[in-house]
Amino acid sequence: MSLHVNRNGAGGIFDLLGCGGGAAMANGTRTGMSSDISKAVEILRRGGLVAFPTETVYGLGGDATNAKAVARIFAAKGRPRTNPLIVHVADIETAKKYSGEWPEEAQVLAERFWPGPLTLILPKAAAIVGQVTAGRNTVGLRVPNHAVALELLREFGGAVAAPSANRSTRVSPTTARHVRDELGEAVDFVLDGGACSVGIESTVLDLTVRPPMILRPGAVSQREIEELIGSVGAFTGAVDASMAAASPGQQGVHYSPRAAAYRFDAAELVRVKEYSGGKSVLITIAPVAGDVQMPSNPEEYARHFYATLRDCDVGNFETIFIQMPPDSPQWLAIRDRITRATRPFAELA
Repeated sequence: MSLHVNRNGAGGIFDLLGCGGGAAMANGTRTGMSSDISKAVEILRRGGLVAFPTETVYGLGGDATNAKAVARIFAAKGRPRTNPLIVHVADIETAKKYSGEWPEEAQVLAERFWPGPLTLILPKAAAIVGQVTAGRNTVGLRVPNHAVALELLREFGGAVAAPSANRSTRVSPTTARHVRDELGEAVDFVLDGGACSVGIESTVLDLTVRPPMILRPGAVSQREIEELIGSVGAFTGAVDASMAAASPGQQGVHYSPRAAAYRFDAAELVRVKEYSGGKSVLITIAPVAGDVQMPSNPEEYARHFYATLRDCDVGNFETIFIQMPPDSPQWLAIRDRITRATRPFAELA
């Protein structure tokens, strides 16, 4: 199959293949957003599930203090109980209410990065349901930087557990349509806030260990954190799915498309092209030519990455080849997502 997409400015693979968009959005449109948010709050208060936008990805939200609502999140996603959920709140004062301890480091980081793509792991308050934290005594808290999410959280007034609104291990959603296409009627209501501006999940920092540890890289870098609180470590392995993780995104397989996906370095490009063609798609980084040419800027790349993988699945490709970006701090979070979504090309070759 022949196609070419330049993610620096062109449309998606949908446009080139003539694919439709899946289920129509019936609720959560921008028109009448205040009434939609009021309806969403009502659903959350009675234990229902609401998908909502953040700057990172769309979340599948439920009341973090309601055991039945939390159980529904896990069931809708097919998520293992060993994989904890991040809890979203409207502001620092609400975060303090749902944490068992609020150290000075948390205050400094929250004042600098909230609202924003940083999750802080802290001792949990008793009100947070145990299943939210995979039975651990810690909880991940963050204030998202999205107007719709913040209005929802302010009106709700409590804690909303919200993992990405997709099936477990699959590609995270960055539009409302992604949510409906994947979860359908498992979601009671979808708030449409447009495409996510960051495009990958938040940085997760564990403040309950010494030194503090980054458990999942994201848009907030290790350097930015260390400028405020000093040296921090970084988790680089994988947690077995049978073990309770401290953070989402620590398991070896995650963020995966349905097609078989392989990662490759630039030096392997010639050999990769020997395998590509037919029902495969080659994803490269500008200026390297490929079927899909991704931006050379890491922030722009992140914004388009998940949508590109979803487009590939809609196109029914059997194999996806993804060029690895440079091994540098700016690309760390992208490399993490690609690694967990793919296998090395060497295994195929």
